Amino acid sequence: MATPRGRVRVRGVEKPMQDARVLIVGGGIAGLTSAIALRRAGHRVEVIERDPTWSVYGVGIIQQSNVVRAMSMLGLLEDYLGAGFGFDHVDVFRPDGTHVATVPSPKLTPGYPANVGIARPALHKILGDRAKACGAQVRLGVVVDSLRDDGRGVDVAFSDGSEGRFDVVIGADGLYSSIRQMIFPDAPPPRFTGQGVWRHNFERPADLVSLHVYDGPIGMGLVPLSQHLMYMYVTTPEPGNPRYPREGLAAAMRSKLQHAPPRIAELAERIQDDDQVVYKPLEWQFLTGDWHKGRIVLVGDAVHATTPHLGQGAGMAIEDSLVLAEELSRAGSYEEAFRAYRNRRFERCKFIVERSRYICESQLGLHPPVDQAFETRQMFEVIAAPI
Repeated sequence: MATPRGRVRVRGVEKPMQDARVLIVGGGIAGLTSAIALRRAGHRVEVIERDPTWSVYGVGIIQQSNVVRAMSMLGLLEDYLGAGFGFDHVDVFRPDGTHVATVPSPKLTPGYPANVGIARPALHKILGDRAKACGAQVRLGVVVDSLRDDGRGVDVAFSDGSEGRFDVVIGADGLYSSIRQMIFPDAPPPRFTGQGVWRHNFERPADLVSLHVYDGPIGMGLVPLSQHLMYMYVTTPEPGNPRYPREGLAAAMRSKLQHAPPRIAELAERIQDDDQVVYKPLEWQFLTGDWHKGRIVLVGDAVHATTPHLGQGAGMAIEDSLVLAEELSRAGSYEEAFRAYRNRRFERCKFIVERSRYICESQLGLHPPVDQAFETRQMFEVIAAPI
């Protein structure tokens, strides 16, 4: 006998999907926006995070108009904009510092900026505070030891000795997702691109009111984050995927900028504190098959990790959270909801991952040089489409 849409049968009893008990593994951007979206839809949500300090590294993040739209849908827009810096275009420069293009950004939320730069700790605080305020339970220093999906729910054993039963488990635990490994042990591991990214915060000068992107084999950019703060990113070839010790990290970043244009070179001289430098090898991941198994589903970097060349990694994760919550609220079964979620997200996320990789590989000389202004315009066209 068919059940009404939005309801499922559990042990012979019809149960509303809007009252599902959901475990979210991972307390980062994907996990917290999923928690907020699912709580707004009426689900009971528990978030676990392996880091007992629940901290994030202190640089910034670029977010475009699709994220501004998503934050509005999550009811977070005013808090979000109050903690960041809004701007409406991207300025593109040649490697010598010559300005070549100003690319307007589409506004998807009338009356609000098209893009936002925001410090990661500020964004983390906004999302964490809202997730807890709307009723999500958050446990820190805890991981999943085992999952047992019997088709009617998932029994979970945790590292602190506790256990729980959930209608849905969401793997939002990032590039090296333990949940992905548990449900898809044969999935390919994350792959190193041959590049790394260096980041450092600076005081924002008054004339830095947009994202500045510098073309070339070494990618560089300046991103406004607040009235007083900006950050620099630098993408560099890193053959052999070297590991840089903390001691000497500032000198290593300065060495990558020996031939930088004047504005970047002047900032490079201020990079002196090893603890203020964040370095990360660039890796990617994209699952071409299912994004779920039974009652367990993946979101964000756990299923489609991208390089930062289009600035859309967090944006894709936030959109995932909204689409998954929406499909859970309107589908007739969990299977139907998870397949609809993947179908809506697949091509959009695939474009971001593949195009970001192409830009990365072009900087490494594996493809002809790209036109950054063209890439930016093309990306804006894609993200302007409804999710």
